[in-house]
Amino acid sequence: MKIKQFEFNPIRENTYVAYDETNECVIIDPGCFYPDEKMELLDFILDNDLVVKHLLNTHLHFDHVFGCKFIEERLGMLTHAHAKDEFLLDKMSTQLKMFGFPDQGEKPSIGTYIQENDVICFGNQKLAVLEVPGHSPGSVVFYSEEGQCAFVGDVLFRGSIGRTDLEGGNFEQLIGGIRQKLFKLPSDTIVYSGHGPCTTIGYEQKNNPYLL
Repeated sequence: MKIKQFEFNPIRENTYVAYDETNECVIIDPGCFYPDEKMELLDFILDNDLVVKHLLNTHLHFDHVFGCKFIEERLGMLTHAHAKDEFLLDKMSTQLKMFGFPDQGEKPSIGTYIQENDVICFGNQKLAVLEVPGHSPGSVVFYSEEGQCAFVGDVLFRGSIGRTDLEGGNFEQLIGGIRQKLFKLPSDTIVYSGHGPCTTIGYEQKNNPYLL
């Protein structure tokens, strides 16, 4: 599996395109805010002759869904997300105002509800859905056993964890989920986070101050 990482919007959110030799791909957490960012994402897909099979969201905080409406309009595709995060879409205006962003009146929609043990398929790849709430009630992780990687959104960062002071956050739940779900993965699993650099499960087990 090949992975293209983009850094979008003023909050420097990581958007990922995962694809393989079949040219089928998934888009994960499209945070593209500015018009040139949206075109950068689309141009990468078109220039590499990729076929988008699924749009996926680890969670539905505003900085991870900026590009969902654009993808819906251009590709006719709604996102996959957990039902417990749907309330965040109804409060999009509040989220934007809190962080000083203009409300453009673009409210994404969930096309497919996902939950623990679901499997997302594209090309020759499979992504298992793991529920790891705490940063948001419906936060999920997309894990590829064959690709030895996990797309974790804002659940886990290099040397840190996702904030839990936003609506629906729960510190104990997040810590417990990381230990019970993510730390059971192989130590060499690459962790692709929603912000900042990638890391590995093994590094976080040994060095993350929130989890020692």
